[in-house]
Amino acid sequence: MRPRGRFAMSSSAWLMRFAQRPAPSARLVCFSYAGGGGAVYRPFALALPSSIEVLAVQLPGRENRLREPPLKSVKAIVEALLPNLAPQLDRPYAFFGHSMGGLVAYEVARALRAQGLPGPARLVVSARRAPHLSEPDAPLHPLPDESFIAELDRRYGGIPAEILQHRDILELLLPAMRADMTAIETHRHLPGPLLDCPITVFGGTGDTRAQREVLAPWHEHTHGPVQVRQFAGGHFYFNDAAVRGQLVAELAHLLAPLAAQPAGAVAQ
Repeated sequence: MRPRGRFAMSSSAWLMRFAQRPAPSARLVCFSYAGGGGAVYRPFALALPSSIEVLAVQLPGRENRLREPPLKSVKAIVEALLPNLAPQLDRPYAFFGHSMGGLVAYEVARALRAQGLPGPARLVVSARRAPHLSEPDAPLHPLPDESFIAELDRRYGGIPAEILQHRDILELLLPAMRADMTAIETHRHLPGPLLDCPITVFGGTGDTRAQREVLAPWHEHTHGPVQVRQFAGGHFYFNDAAVRGQLVAELAHLLAPLAAQPAGAVAQ
């Protein structure tokens, strides 16, 4: 869906800003779930301390980029995003990715490392199984539209009833949803150097697709410590305002050391 109100874009259409932060001490780069747009992170930007600037990744095919063809592989997303994101990584930063966004954030962090660029000081993954674990169900992306929509909603929920009831709106959103599911379901994890940063893994206690047993194995992908914390709710647990408040408070706590670093410091 198109975002409500006007949001400032960076010099690249790939990134959204929601609040003026003239000289932030640190940045939080947010990656959205399959079919979702960057506007979902507006509440995060407004609630976090002013020392932290939120940048939301905006993939083609949604919201203000609705008319652009969506990308159908994680590799294509990473390759297109990296040159647009790199100029914004001039101070300590962390990544936050929900569901598909967690996978993309992880692969972007790996790509930055491969290019010898400073990586995130922390990777925060939400509702996403560890990348080496295979998907438990048959692929969604080859299904006909009706079956695709029904099964997507059954597995993950999160499609608002008002969208499901309006076929014209649903048809606008469908290409991005299908492209993103294609990207997830065709992605194969390739072994490589481990990350060095801490990884924090969040999830919903009622999310049957991202229970602790598939969240904890993120420890296999970093030399740093890994912490798993679950909040009340399902796959989209932070759609609940109270739970989102708890999540943002936790993010503020995790990012406080970055925001306290001297001006001009860059994550290593």
